[in-house]
Amino acid sequence: MTRLERQSFLGANSENILRGATVGIVGAGGGGSHMVQQFAHMGIGGYVIADPDFIEDTNTNRLIGGTLDDVLAARPKVDIAARLIRGLQPDARIVLVPGKWQDAVDDFKQCDVIVGAVDSFKDRDELERFARKHLIPYVDIGMDVHTIGAAGYLVTGQVILSMPGEPCLRCCGLITDERLAQEAQRYGAAGSRPQVVWSNGALASTAVSIVTQILTPWFKGPPVFVFLDYDGNKGSITPNKRMVMLKGCGCTHHPLDEAGDPLFDIRTQPFHPRPKASKVVGPAIMKPWWWRAWDWLWR
Repeated sequence: MTRLERQSFLGANSENILRGATVGIVGAGGGGSHMVQQFAHMGIGGYVIADPDFIEDTNTNRLIGGTLDDVLAARPKVDIAARLIRGLQPDARIVLVPGKWQDAVDDFKQCDVIVGAVDSFKDRDELERFARKHLIPYVDIGMDVHTIGAAGYLVTGQVILSMPGEPCLRCCGLITDERLAQEAQRYGAAGSRPQVVWSNGALASTAVSIVTQILTPWFKGPPVFVFLDYDGNKGSITPNKRMVMLKGCGCTHHPLDEAGDPLFDIRTQPFHPRPKASKVVGPAIMKPWWWRAWDWLWR
């Protein structure tokens, strides 16, 4: 029996699949730290974690794994994440990026899934564009607190799965040119955004379940597009109306014909001569030209 025995319903080979998977995590604070912890408990074997910040006293109400000693040591958030993972996955493959995620694009290109727990619409837009460009599923989480007058405050949030070819954050109305412009105008003046551990936990757990469905679908039909709303006052996570409206609709903001690494140059790739076939399976002339071309390029 292994420590993952109780999640064997994910599939007979799920333990190996999870161990071989690599997740990219951008933002190791409130929401990101929850996801780091849960991925480690699940047995994910590879991590690329980016966050430029150090833990502060005001982070301790929500940063999973962070301690007061870490505050005194001004420890980087990515180091806290790595320590948490190592406690459960000693042999985990971990790439730490104590800066912007753009500093490690080559590492993020190798991820099976990228999850984002970032604060700004600009960061979301850039991260999703990168994921779309390289055909990587992207899961975005975010929360906010709104004043509702005498009634107090409303805690809200969203979880969106952005898959290549499927509706994106712009299709969902989360990112708009107006929001990006407004954010740029008040950049640096908004102050600290309210965050609490329970709402981050609810959103992060939902995101982790979506990633698990992508990697090891335990039921038929893993998700291709998800848009969920979180209402912290009601304690509910429900499908957004656009999830139904956009079902089956393609994305017009990120065309699939624009995917691929713009810096990729086949002339710089090592040449591997095609080995001679041990036996003739059938007359090659019977295969379509595109099939023969595929065989020549990749076999």
